[in-house]
Amino acid sequence: QVQLVESGGGLAQAGGSLRLSCVVSGRTFNSRSVGWFRQGPDKEREFVAISNGNGVGTLYADSVKGRFTVSRDTSNNVVYLQMNSLKPADTAVYFCAFRAKESGSVWYWRSMDYDYWGQGTQVTVSS
Repeated sequence: QVQLVESGGGLAQAGGSLRLSCVVSGRTFNSRSVGWFRQGPDKEREFVAISNGNGVGTLYADSVKGRFTVSRDTSNNVVYLQMNSLKPADTAVYFCAFRAKESGSVWYWRSMDYDYWGQGTQVTVSS
């Protein structure tokens, strides 16, 4: 059974930083895409970032490009989302998601492309 556990959310001031972690267990981590999504108050879930199946490629939503960085630790099956220069608009519940099939270099940025999800972690940014 695949399990994803996020951590690292919390309260930050505008301009501050937080680092989210997502531990993936129960399935090999290699060659699989792991995505970060978020859902703000009264909003639909939206794509934030991807760590591609090749373990090197990354893709970001325009709203976070240049401020957020996604990385993975393949030894420990952990994917990180480093969030800098936070804005109140970043306030949301953040989810990591795991695609069970091998991804290679294809970009999977839709939530429907992912098979397993974490429980989410709340990020609140105050102005």
